[in-house]
Amino acid sequence: MAGDGVREQETAVLAGGPADGMRIKVTERPGVLQVTLPCVVEVPAGDARVGALYVYRRDLRVAEEPLRYGFDPASP
Repeated sequence: MAGDGVREQETAVLAGGPADGMRIKVTERPGVLQVTLPCVVEVPAGDARVGALYVYRRDLRVAEEPLRYGFDPASP
């Protein structure tokens, strides 16, 4: 954390899955990231929305930027 109370952000890259190659900024190196993609709803149900959920786990072997998050095909 920086001395002024602002949390430092680091660049991370997602590997595999639907977000392959996407670069993002993360704070405090989270162990897991969730990526959601909207699904098409054929019959509207009020304000309900449906999204597909994908999980990416941090590769602990990568200690410097860009951090690496790999797609977890077994999740959730």
